[in-house]
Amino acid sequence: MFEKASRLKLRFSTSIGMLSAEDLWDLPLSSRNGTANLDDVARNLDADLKQGAGISFVTKTTAVSEILKLKFDIVLHVIEVKLAEADAAAQVRANKDKKQQLLGIIAQKENETLMGTSLDELKKMVESM
Repeated sequence: MFEKASRLKLRFSTSIGMLSAEDLWDLPLSSRNGTANLDDVARNLDADLKQGAGISFVTKTTAVSEILKLKFDIVLHVIEVKLAEADAAAQVRANKDKKQQLLGIIAQKENETLMGTSLDELKKMVESM
């Protein structure tokens, strides 16, 4: 898919101009301030596909519709990969937070154990260090 895009020198229309397939990776998934984003690019390509989708069971599809479909598939692939990466990063953050919480509880339990130790045992522990 990407080999074909590079051979055809495909460009994607955005609010900041024409971008190559590799430039799509730098776009955010969505944007609230109107800057170029993958969601807008995908919606525009979907609209172009639907507008030119005069379906005929007699005539073959045109090269233009095949190129539009390829562009759409590329944008969808980039979106899927970026969503998967975001989910993986969120899972890593959640695991890190949970680990920190567990380490805090372990430290608290250790302190409780030490608090229950007699004064003489504590003094011996200090002297042995």
